[in-house]
Amino acid sequence: MATSAKRVALVTGASTGIGRAEAIALAKAGYDVAINYARSAGEAEKTAAACAEAGADTLLVQADVADEASVVAMIGAVRQKFGRLDVLCNNAGTTTEGLAWQFEKIDVEDWDRVFAVNVRGVFLVTKHAAPLLKASDDACIVNTNSIVGARPGPQALPYSVSKGALWTMTKALAGALGRSGVRVNGVAPGWMEGDWMERMLGDNYDALMGARAKQTPLQRVVNAEDVAQTVMSLVDGNKSVSGQILVVDGGFSSVT
Repeated sequence: MATSAKRVALVTGASTGIGRAEAIALAKAGYDVAINYARSAGEAEKTAAACAEAGADTLLVQADVADEASVVAMIGAVRQKFGRLDVLCNNAGTTTEGLAWQFEKIDVEDWDRVFAVNVRGVFLVTKHAAPLLKASDDACIVNTNSIVGARPGPQALPYSVSKGALWTMTKALAGALGRSGVRVNGVAPGWMEGDWMERMLGDNYDALMGARAKQTPLQRVVNAEDVAQTVMSLVDGNKSVSGQILVVDGGFSSVT
């Protein structure tokens, strides 16, 4: 097992959206990248190709972050290929159908699955990645939170509540890992362009996104690349910042 001369990042849920944007941004910044996905192998391969084009050595690794055996195998694959891990982006997440006020229709199985991925998944990946991160001389974890973790909206109740739990876990992990030199922060996107919101808003996507843009100080909604840029500011800068969740919403939540 050789140790990579370059810094190495693992991005969970990296086949599309924020995860893909994070992986590509890390590759462009000179990192080798481990790209995790659960089901979308074809999309994950596109992410890997974009990272390779940017100069990264890549590792594609399929794993359900909610399953401990899968997580252990994933971290083992990272260790075997790269021999190190310097950055962990806990991005994998899921939700369920239905708005908050329809919570009585939610099956307990759907509730449990959202929490398994969004909360237990972050715990498991961080737990098993911690030994490699502690061995780095400049390790950083960035969790993908959400603005609904701080101020719930119409989104499905289990999603909002799971992101609230992740908000607390981000801060708690910053305390737990700080003495080992590992910084832990989060990014909390607001309304964001892309497939996730298209699925949530359906036929109302264009109209509602346009209305939200008009209500936002910067007069636009954010995209995955905006979030990835914020992630990189926490990874390669802000070396004394830990336990913080940066809201990425164009200023919307500050004025409404």
